[in-house]
Amino acid sequence: MYQVWGYTALAFFVSGIGLGVFTLARNPPVETPRLGMRGLKRALALDEGGSFGMLEPIMRMVAGWVAHLPLGDRRREIDEMLKHSGDWLGLTANEFVALSGISCVGLAVLGLSAVTIVELPTILVFFFAGLGAILPYVRASGERERRFKEVNRALPGAIDLASLCMGAGLDFPGSIRQIVDKAGRTDSLVEELRFMLRELELGRTRRQALENFADRCPTEAVRDFVGTVIQSEEKGNPLAEVLRIQATMLRMRRSVMAEEAAARAAVLMMGPLMLIFCAIILVLLGPFIVQSMESGF
Repeated sequence: MYQVWGYTALAFFVSGIGLGVFTLARNPPVETPRLGMRGLKRALALDEGGSFGMLEPIMRMVAGWVAHLPLGDRRREIDEMLKHSGDWLGLTANEFVALSGISCVGLAVLGLSAVTIVELPTILVFFFAGLGAILPYVRASGERERRFKEVNRALPGAIDLASLCMGAGLDFPGSIRQIVDKAGRTDSLVEELRFMLRELELGRTRRQALENFADRCPTEAVRDFVGTVIQSEEKGNPLAEVLRIQATMLRMRRSVMAEEAAARAAVLMMGPLMLIFCAIILVLLGPFIVQSMESGF
């Protein structure tokens, strides 16, 4: 009886997928982003191949249907998250929702197969579906945090190099170009500085390029750096000396944050240490307690 219900549910599920695919096929897929940072990241993701290259046409097809959904402010929030994550995979907000839906359906089919074959509890299907729905969000959030950490870690050294280059006679864009050209590896900060140089080459003002940098990476260190450069340009202060002071302040702030993290770690370790201590006491006194209970004392 349970097998009949299982096959019936599977048939309805497959029929629903077929109907959904037929409906989506009638909507034109969205175009692949080709311009800006988003277009560059999409091209890099497609060049790497893998599963994303196979899912990308289906994702664009589903995104054409998602574009008609009334998501409201949620679409803007997703777009902000993707921008802060460095335009992860070159996705738009509609494509991100479509990728979450595809991941949800894929893991739901996997969970249904596991439930049918291994005879696991049916509730696991919903667990797999929920896991698939939040998996793209977890990946994008992790990419955003990694990128912010890389920028905050590399920014003081980059500011020091910029001040040295300006002290040697270069202007601000020239010093930034030296940092980008001489970088040993392409991290998140080098990527952002390279994009800022491209904006300057396209005719954006220095203020606009710096504000866009702070908008793409809104950490406290970046906002302080951008505000310092803009204020120095407006007031006519020597930028090289201002950048040197800014780098020193950022390093002092990182030292203070490290000391605070170390102080919190000592307090957070008290709980695990108490559990370990209790476990050791039980291991040492356990045999004596069992022996006393067996002897009747």
